[in-house]
Amino acid sequence: MVVAAPLFRLEAVRYKTILDISRLQLGAVQVTALLGPSGSGKTTLLKLLNRLLSPDSGGVTYKEQDLSAYDPVELRRRVVMLGQTAVMFPGTVRDNLVVGLRFHGRSAPDDNELNGRLAAMGLNLELDRLPESLSGGECARLALARALLLEPEVLLLDEPTSSLDKATAHRVVKHAVEGAAQQATKVIMVTHSETIATEHAQTIVRLRDGCVQDGSS
Repeated sequence: MVVAAPLFRLEAVRYKTILDISRLQLGAVQVTALLGPSGSGKTTLLKLLNRLLSPDSGGVTYKEQDLSAYDPVELRRRVVMLGQTAVMFPGTVRDNLVVGLRFHGRSAPDDNELNGRLAAMGLNLELDRLPESLSGGECARLALARALLLEPEVLLLDEPTSSLDKATAHRVVKHAVEGAAQQATKVIMVTHSETIATEHAQTIVRLRDGCVQDGSS
């Protein structure tokens, strides 16, 4: 496996009483997992990576440039984050797929490409269908397809499978990882699941009480 230079570097980063990270590099491999118990700082760390939060002290760089030098909107086009709950917007499946592109002033692809994006997530849905009738797993994969349509450089996943059963969760993560790899999008995902982390990630960062633990790989 070829390991590239890390995309993110954190040095002496502190945030409230939640995070205290002396040094950390992320994004050198295709998939990085942030693993740890509830309250360990995983989500906070993820939010630092696209400036949803800013550290109280220390520095975070992306591609060797301090995050504070990036326009936040432009940064979030390149570093897209999905939360724990799949957000569905008013309208059809098609509307939900293209809403991010429209927000960023980009044209929507034709239906053939949209259907292809759904198929890549293991979905066979009519584009005119309303999302209210979809299952939790289908909503999670639809949200992932929407995020990947933006073709970000990095996809940040904050436990997008937390409300799903184990089998569905593994299927959703598998589709996300495969879809991201096809367009060279790096994935950094928060998870509680040792199984998901070891199955899908090349690097695992273990957090406890806001600190990176020995044994991270």
